[in-house]
Amino acid sequence: MQLPLKLLESIKDITGFDKEAFQGVHESGEQVTSVRLNPFKPVKQFPNPPAGWAGFPIPDSKIPWCETGFYLEKRPSFTFDPIFHAGCYYVQEASSMFLEQALKQTTDLSKPLKVLDLCAAPGGKSTHIQSLISKDSLLVSNEVIRSRVNILKDNIIKWGCGNVVVTNNDPKDFARLENYFDVIVVDAPCSGSGLFRRDPEAIEEWSEGNVQLCSQRQQRILADVLPALKKNGVLIYSTCSYSKEEDENITDWLIREFSLDYSPLTIRPDWRIADTNKGYRFWPDKLQGEGFFLACFRKTAGDEVAVIKSRELPGQLNKKELELIKEWVETDTVNFVRNKNTVYAWPKNVFNDFNYLLEKMNVIYSGARVGELIRDKLVPDHALAMSSLLKINISKTEVSYEQAVRYLQRKELITGAVHKGWNLVTYLDRPLGWANVLPGRVNNYYPKELRILKDK
Repeated sequence: MQLPLKLLESIKDITGFDKEAFQGVHESGEQVTSVRLNPFKPVKQFPNPPAGWAGFPIPDSKIPWCETGFYLEKRPSFTFDPIFHAGCYYVQEASSMFLEQALKQTTDLSKPLKVLDLCAAPGGKSTHIQSLISKDSLLVSNEVIRSRVNILKDNIIKWGCGNVVVTNNDPKDFARLENYFDVIVVDAPCSGSGLFRRDPEAIEEWSEGNVQLCSQRQQRILADVLPALKKNGVLIYSTCSYSKEEDENITDWLIREFSLDYSPLTIRPDWRIADTNKGYRFWPDKLQGEGFFLACFRKTAGDEVAVIKSRELPGQLNKKELELIKEWVETDTVNFVRNKNTVYAWPKNVFNDFNYLLEKMNVIYSGARVGELIRDKLVPDHALAMSSLLKINISKTEVSYEQAVRYLQRKELITGAVHKGWNLVTYLDRPLGWANVLPGRVNNYYPKELRILKDK
């Protein structure tokens, strides 16, 4: 692997840089695989795991800065692990899990918060944020690029939390939500040098000119979104770039141009994270992780309370429809809205916020999609199977590993189910989706767009 000489020259004086070790780790071919477990969907361990099982929990392999993060000895076939498709863990780069420390050390996570993940696809940081904030909080998970929104939505649904709104907006659109958010996370588009080890082709795309373009774009993104951060709110900025122009220079620019104070974090020496006094750097020759930079700021101007006004309520359910939905869903914490025949569950405590966002932003998905009302019956949605809203008395069909893979491939399913009608297909007691048991056959309702396309 031939690293760009101009990159090496530009970062030679940065705290923690060791040229020989840095080049050595890139030339080694070493790959680090890490996952973050879903605290809402605990995983069981069992003996003699079948092929494709990633084997959680993993002893003695904890990522030190993330409570639910683990390193894997080798990369398994996640495609053929049903527990992965059940949303029990997310495959995520270890360094980026440092977001957990940024949130825990700057914010009271026990309080109801409004959080924006501005550049959210494919969903690693959003699912991490969902795991940390309280159930009374609200996450807006935004992706600027329309073609990347669906993978973000799918990962949000898989994680199973309903206190999130997925949007597709440009950063400047968030000026409509002045002083609205307690926390804004900007994992900014960057030149990508921190991922050279994982994606060697990125080396060919790197240039000094691209670094400058990325730095200018990062400044535009931050300037556009900062009005949406309330007074005393926290901005968490990160990149996967080694270049000062995208990291420490952005820190200097934010403090100089805006009403922001730098917020230092406490890091343990054994984490081997470099503190540059303007942010935190992850060098792959020092720790198990890729190149990463993160800095935190607190806003000192603006108002602490946003003005929220919604004009009208979205479509409501009538009494008969509500009674039908109650047969499926625990209703204590949610209200229901409908768009044509589609029913969504919105958390009661942030219902007005959901409605406000629906009016102000380009909302792609919100809450938990319950299903379609067709001829006085509910056709349950995959999102309902993934959520925590299902009543415990829903009919379930537990399947073997081989059956689970067939189900995820959307192949014909042969089960021992005796209950006719809708069944929740589970593997190791974790929901995978829906099947409809009819006389003589079982209809597989796993979403076509999510199915496994290859055979083992």
